[in-house]
Order: sequence, then structure tokens, then C-alpha cells
Amino acid sequence: MMEKSEMIRVEGLSKRFYLHVQGGTVIEALRHVDLTVRAGECVALHGPSGSGKSTLLRSLFANYQPTQGKVLVRHREGFVDMASSEPRLILEVRRESMAYVSQFLRVIPRVSALNLVAEPLMDLGAGETEALDRARTLLAQLNIPERLWGLAPATFSGGEQQRVNLARGFCALKPMLLLDEPTASLDAANRDVVVDLIRAAKSRGQAVVGIFHDEPVRDAVADRLFEMEAA
Repeated sequence: MMEKSEMIRVEGLSKRFYLHVQGGTVIEALRHVDLTVRAGECVALHGPSGSGKSTLLRSLFANYQPTQGKVLVRHREGFVDMASSEPRLILEVRRESMAYVSQFLRVIPRVSALNLVAEPLMDLGAGETEALDRARTLLAQLNIPERLWGLAPATFSGGEQQRVNLARGFCALKPMLLLDEPTASLDAANRDVVVDLIRAAKSRGQAVVGIFHDEPVRDAVADRLFEMEAA
């Protein structure tokens, strides 16, 4: 039985990749991983390149289907196994309960940065005014010039796109937040903003799981490290 404060529990998670075009080579990315993340906690996935950090993060969001094991996440009044649930339920969890900030912004042609950031909050039923106000606040906090808010971010710099991506991820305040190197393209001032946003998320009770190659950022936000080794 999962404790009240538990938001994520990974049980016996393994993931193998089969490279059929390379003679059926098998890569074992994860082997029997167990992990628990509680409300208001930030857990940093830590380990050398090839230890499965990104694979684990993507498995939490069900971008990858594990070979075996469970990924139990809190949703509404119960828990959902992201490793075995049907796509409809996984999409519902993503919409309502779990945000994911990847290293790359998936831009949508002709959709402005402002509307892109506000979209997750509107998907939860918030009014347009509330969602756009929240989006403006985050874009300003992350130092995106106001003259860019009405433009599609396809032509933005890498750092600007990453900040739009972060604003989108923090907009809806979902109970769980997954972060894949959130400060990789940012200068020192914007890294400090992201640290503040993560600390605020923790204070609201959000459960945060992240990959932080920036050691000062990791030290500033992580409550504990989850050590990973190559499978």
C-alpha cells in the first residue's frame, strides 16, 4: 500500500532496447529499478552517461514502455500504472497530473509563445484570462522580451526556446513535474530563476524528478540524489 505522501513509485523497472537493424543487438538500459518520490520532494537522477537517467525519466512519462515493472503515479483519487495503462488514461494523467519539460521545445507553427505557455492551464479548464495572465507572469519571470510573446518560437534562440518550454511546464502547477536538464541552455541569471521556480513548486507540494548536469543547480534544489549505474 502506497503512503499518503507518495506521488510516484517505481517497482522493478527494466527496459531493453532491441536494435533489429544491428543484428538484433540488445541494450539493457534499466535493470530492476525501484524509486519512490513524495509530495514536496525533488529527486535528482544522478549517474554517468549511459546509466539510464533519460530512459527512466521518459518511462515515468510513458514515452517509453518498460520491458517489465511498474510506474505507479498518483492521479485523481488513486494511482495509475504508466507502464501498462491504455493510451487514453496515460493522456489524461499527462493533461491533469504530470508535466514534463524536455530539453527541446516542440514548436507549433503559427502558435504564439504566449498561447503555447497558456495552453496546459486552459486544458485543465482555466479561463483564457487566467491562463494568459499566468503565462505572461512566467514569460516575464524567465526574461523573455515582451516583443516576442506574440511570435511563434520556431525562430527563437535555443535559450529562449528552453525558457518558453520551462514556462509551459510550470504554467499548470500539476502535482508531478519531470525536468530533463532544465538549465542546460541558460545563463546564470535565468538558472537562478529556474531554481526559484523549482523551490516554489516543492513548497506547493509538487513532486519533482529531474536530471541536473549543472551541479550548483542540483545542489540548490535536490532533496536527495538517486544514484544510477549502467545496467
